[in-house]
Amino acid sequence: MSDLNAIVERVDKLLLRHEELKRTNDLLRAQMDSLTAERDGLRHRLQAARARLDVVLARLPGEQATDTPLIP
Repeated sequence: MSDLNAIVERVDKLLLRHEELKRTNDLLRAQMDSLTAERDGLRHRLQAARARLDVVLARLPGEQATDTPLIP
């Protein structure tokens, strides 16, 4: 009977640990989604800034503007 109680106790601990890991995983996924959205927004802003910079550089007098942007 004590073997059965030990097994029940161990299963209970494993179930508790599983729930903890599931909650942690859900929190990490939410954080990853948030950071991915932030990264995508920053990429969009960077592309827009590069495009504006290319326009400004093209307007500068002096050397002929090239088709190759200065910032890769």
